[in-house]
Amino acid sequence: MTQSQRQYIIGMAGHIDHGKTALVKALTGIDTDRLKEEKERGITIDLGFAHLSENATIIDVPGHERLIKNMVAGVSTIDLVIFVIAADDGIMPQTREHFDIIQLLGIRNGIFVITKIDLAEAEWINLVEGDIRNLLQGTLFEGSPVIQTSTMTGEGIATLKNRLSENMTHLASRMNDGIFRLPVDRVFTKAGFGSVVTGSVISGEARTGDMVEILPEKFSARIR
Repeated sequence: MTQSQRQYIIGMAGHIDHGKTALVKALTGIDTDRLKEEKERGITIDLGFAHLSENATIIDVPGHERLIKNMVAGVSTIDLVIFVIAADDGIMPQTREHFDIIQLLGIRNGIFVITKIDLAEAEWINLVEGDIRNLLQGTLFEGSPVIQTSTMTGEGIATLKNRLSENMTHLASRMNDGIFRLPVDRVFTKAGFGSVVTGSVISGEARTGDMVEILPEKFSARIR
């Protein structure tokens, strides 16, 4: 499998209102807050998706504590996490909660991004970066890059894009052989189609007409 054929999933993580959605828009040009309530409240409620390149998709996840289930659904199958910490706030409760979750899920590749640096003094930003490096110490993310950015001025965005490209070059591709596995994110019914499930393939492949088993209930279904 060639490098150009590999498909990567990049997940966002971090405290509510720390600039995850704005950062996705700066990277891709796409606003992932598409729901009316998201626009009105200025927060991400459901998962949002944006293509970074032909072989990379970014998943924007909610940061609010009451939406943690949606956050877990978004990051459970990612290759790399962009962990966002706002310069004016620093490390907050959901910062630590999201950090614990990505470790429990076995995610090993991450880039830590300090956002909103236009809202804080340089000395304070350096203190925030020090706190982040202390948080990473002794974990699988120790030594991960920490990049300072501002979506208002554009500072650091090019550096982040370059780092993402470098990281994807070195990431191991998802397994395309072996048993087909797709953790289910959502299930809904559509007239004329029946039950529709969405998720991210983490191994193997499936074609129209193939039989699949749905766990843990052990239901059998045919792909249409």
